[in-house]
Amino acid sequence: MEKEVTQVHETTENQAADDIVSEVREKYGHIAETSGSCCAPSCCGGSSENAMSLQIGYGKEELKEVPDGADLGLGCGAPIGLLDLQPGEAVLDLGSGAGIDAFLAAKEVGPEGRVIGVDMTPQMLERARKNAASSGHENVEFREGRLEALPVEDGSIDAVTSNCVINLVPDKAAVFREVARVLKPGGRMVVADIVLDRPLPEAVAKDLAAWVGCISGALPRTEYIRLVESAGLGSVEVLRDVDQGAALEAVAPDQVADLLGRTGMKREDLVGAVRSVTFRAIKKA
Repeated sequence: MEKEVTQVHETTENQAADDIVSEVREKYGHIAETSGSCCAPSCCGGSSENAMSLQIGYGKEELKEVPDGADLGLGCGAPIGLLDLQPGEAVLDLGSGAGIDAFLAAKEVGPEGRVIGVDMTPQMLERARKNAASSGHENVEFREGRLEALPVEDGSIDAVTSNCVINLVPDKAAVFREVARVLKPGGRMVVADIVLDRPLPEAVAKDLAAWVGCISGALPRTEYIRLVESAGLGSVEVLRDVDQGAALEAVAPDQVADLLGRTGMKREDLVGAVRSVTFRAIKKA
C-alpha cells in the first residue's frame, strides 16, 4: 500500500511539472511570435519598448548593440556585464530566448570565442537563429533542449549565464547539476533569477500564470543557494539584489493589479518578498 501511495504521489508531481513546462513553452512561444506586443509584461518583463530592460540594468547603448528583435524585455537582471568574459572563451546561455544575452556575450568573447544558447521553445529558437543570421553573428549558435538535460559536452564551457529562467524549471537541482557538468574546473556562473525572502500566499504558489510570470516558481533564497552549492558550485556571491515587486510595479502597474485581484494577494504580500538576485558561483576544482 505504501509503495502504491508513493507511486501515485510521484505520478501527480510529474504531471504537475509537465503542466508547468507546457504552460511555459506555450506562453513564451506566443511572446516570440508576437514580439511581446500582444502580451502584458510578465513578472520577468515582456515590454516591447525596453522599459523593463532599462529598469533591470541594461544600458541604452548596450541595447543598441543587439539585433532588432533580440530584446523582448523578459529578464530580471543584466548578468553579462558581471560575467567578466574574456576573448576566446566558451559561454553557455540557459533559456536564451530571442538571444539578447547570447549576442552581448558574443561581443565580449570575440570571433575566436563561441556562445551557445539553449532553449526549449521552438518559436524562440527560430527567432534567435534569424537574429544571428541577419546580424552576422557566426560565433553564436542556438540549440533546442531542456535545462535539466543540456545538449552540451562535459567540461566544455568557461562561463554560464541565465536571465530569469531557472525559476521556471520545476527541477532546479537538476539544472545546477547540469551546469556543474558542462563547466570546466574553475569555470563560473553568473545568473539573474527570482528568489523569495518570505513565503508567498498559497493562491499564488498554485497559480500557473504566476509561475509563467516568474513569481510562484521561485524558491526561498536559502533553499536556492543550497541547491547551487549541493551541485558542486561554490563561492556563491550576490552581486545585485532588487525588490522585484517594486520594480514590476514601476513599469507594469496594471499587471500587478491583475495579479493581486486574481489571487487575493495584498500589495504588502508581494513587495519585499520577491527579489531579483544576480549571483556568481564557481565550479570547484
